[in-house]
Amino acid sequence: MTDIDHLRQWIGREEVRSELLTPAIAERFNATFGLAGGTQDGDIAPLLIHLCLAPAVVSTQELGPDGHPARGGFLPPVPLPRRMWAGGAFTFHDDIRIGETVTQHSEIRDVSLKQGRSGLLCFVVVRHRIESDGRLVLTERQDIVYRDADSPGATKKALPPAPDGAHRIEIVPSAPLLFRYSALTFNGHRIHYDAPYTREEEGYPGLIVHGPMQATMLAQLAADIMGRRPERFEFRSLSPLFDNANFTLNATEEEGRLTLWTSYADGPVAMTAQAE
Repeated sequence: MTDIDHLRQWIGREEVRSELLTPAIAERFNATFGLAGGTQDGDIAPLLIHLCLAPAVVSTQELGPDGHPARGGFLPPVPLPRRMWAGGAFTFHDDIRIGETVTQHSEIRDVSLKQGRSGLLCFVVVRHRIESDGRLVLTERQDIVYRDADSPGATKKALPPAPDGAHRIEIVPSAPLLFRYSALTFNGHRIHYDAPYTREEEGYPGLIVHGPMQATMLAQLAADIMGRRPERFEFRSLSPLFDNANFTLNATEEEGRLTLWTSYADGPVAMTAQAE
C-alpha cells in the first residue's frame, strides 16, 4: 500500500552537494562520449557533465538488491520496485568551466500518484539549481517515476516505428560504454551493467541504456547542429533501449527549434526532446 500523505511529507525537503570539476573528470567524460573538447582549467565544460558531479554517496553495504541506495533519505521511500528517470528540463544560464566548484541545490517539489496501463505510478519532481564558483549556470527539473514490476506474460502495446531525422547518428550501446557512464555517475543500479541480474531478476532482454546518457547525447547533438549550447533543453523517456541492438540519435529543425529523439533503426521513439 502506498501512503501518499506520508510520501508528500518529503515535499520541500532540500539538500546541497558540491564537487570540484577537475581536468581528470572532464577527460574521462570526453573519452566516454568520444568528444574532443578542451580539458584544462578554464575550458568550457561539456554539456550535462554536471550529472556526473556530486552524486549521492552511500556505502556499498547500504545498497539495495538492485544496486540503488536504500529507500528514504532525500528522496521519499516509495514502496514500488522499479525506479526510472522519466524526463526533465534544463535551462542554461551560463557555462560551467573546468577547475570550478559545482554546487547543486536540490528540492523535492511534488510527489503524486497516478494509475497507468501497467499499474500504479508514483511521480517525484525534483528541482535543481546548479552553481559554478557561485554563478548560476543552469536550473533543472528532474521527473522520477516509480512503478510496479511487470506481470509475467504481460503484453505491451505495439508502438509505430520512429522516422529518420534529417540529422542521424548511429550509436553502439556497448557494455564498456554503459559501464563507463555508470562509473562517471557513481550509479550502482545493476540494470546498466549486470546482464544476468537484468535478465533473470528484472525480466529485461538486455542491459538498459541510461536515460541521462541518452539525454546527454541528444543535448550534445543539438549543440553541434546549432553551433552553441541551447538555452533550454527538455526531454521525456517513452520506452527503454537495450544493449542488444544499435540505436540512433535523430534531429529535425523546425522554426528555430530542434526536435530530437532516440530509437532503434526500426523501433519506436525511445526518448524525445526539444532544444531551443
